[in-house]
Amino acid sequence: MICVHGLSRQGRDFDSLARHLSAFARVVAVDVAGRGHSDWLADPMQYQVATYVADLTALVHSIRGARADSRIDWVGTSMGGLVGMALAAQPAVGLCRLVLNDVGPVIQWSALQRIASYLGQDPVFPTRADAYRYLASVSAGFGVHTAQAWAALSQHMLRERPGGFGLHYDPAIAQPLRAMLGSDNPSAVQDLIRGSNAHLWQLYEAIACPTLLLRGAESDLLNEETALAMTERGPRARLVQFQGVGHAPTLVASDQVAAVCGFLRAPAAEPAE
Repeated sequence: MICVHGLSRQGRDFDSLARHLSAFARVVAVDVAGRGHSDWLADPMQYQVATYVADLTALVHSIRGARADSRIDWVGTSMGGLVGMALAAQPAVGLCRLVLNDVGPVIQWSALQRIASYLGQDPVFPTRADAYRYLASVSAGFGVHTAQAWAALSQHMLRERPGGFGLHYDPAIAQPLRAMLGSDNPSAVQDLIRGSNAHLWQLYEAIACPTLLLRGAESDLLNEETALAMTERGPRARLVQFQGVGHAPTLVASDQVAAVCGFLRAPAAEPAE
């Protein structure tokens, strides 16, 4: 089971889910380049989905090299879901099941602008409590969590620094997004968006493995129209929506965990005759 986080997050986001998944699978939760314990890239413009696809394709091949008969399933939140779509669209990679957490072939521009407003900032917080409050302010879409659950989600987002605590990632991960949003040619930006959406739909429609789509009912990144279209195109994903949640479900709440585990543990469908 490979679990891949969102744009500004890191692999320990999956700790809670992994405790459940580990009852029936080996869980590999990665820190994508520039995040968590992974190295920072020399060229910030390489912080792109294509880079992560190449890295994680290599991880899949490494797992298969150690054990050729491995069944590999994928859980990807936001950016991690885009990477999962790219891998699942390649028959040679051979993903068995795919969970897309609040992401699809159409990404809302307003959500990217919201993310860009805080991504790449390099604040230093005097205390963990100050840092947790900041993270809560930029992560309102995660929905309601207990103080304990929020602390568990937040503690690995921090690194000790002189004067307190900083965020875990390379601030330069924001440069590609800011370069795209900062274009002074609105027509070129719209062309880029249309081209990106068309490419993502091509990837999605090439996916053949069973697919579960999770969506926060208040998500600003994946709208309901796109989510419903995903149930009718490509792998015809099974859609589960969570009320009171935006972008993105954290896969901590019991109903979210149950949806993922139930899908991944369900018997494989019999081939059509």
